[in-house]
Amino acid sequence: MTTKHYLFDWGNTLMVDNPNYSGPMCDWPRLDVIAGAKTYVERLSQQGRCHLATNARDSGLNQIRQALQKAGLNAYIDQVFCYENLGCGKNDTHYFHAILRHLDVTASDVTMIGDSLENDIYPALSAGLKALWYNPHRHPIPIALASHVHFGEVGAFI
Repeated sequence: MTTKHYLFDWGNTLMVDNPNYSGPMCDWPRLDVIAGAKTYVERLSQQGRCHLATNARDSGLNQIRQALQKAGLNAYIDQVFCYENLGCGKNDTHYFHAILRHLDVTASDVTMIGDSLENDIYPALSAGLKALWYNPHRHPIPIALASHVHFGEVGAFI
């Protein structure tokens, strides 16, 4: 049986990307976890392997791990994929393909979970992954994606 893999976006999917702070998130005076995210990651980590897939350039791998530790999420995140270890961001076609090679899985084994259609959902679908759109503001889903993208909500993480 193939192990399921879940890729979580970092900013505004797992943790609040506070516009009042800059630099590495681990150095911010306050870190906030998105409501419901910890429970969701904990539950999914019992069903498969959870990873972080971020476009962050302000934070390197060690700094991301420090922020996850401070937020109480590190224990649930297996691998961290970021610009530092992949050399590109999610909008580069190589990003998700590099993750698939690293995990030694096919695209159908992986679900990307993120809040941004442009940065998380569209690139993941283009790479053949499944996608779960974290949509707390209940924006209407583009009709072209209706059959591919599933809805999520802060209070309804399942």
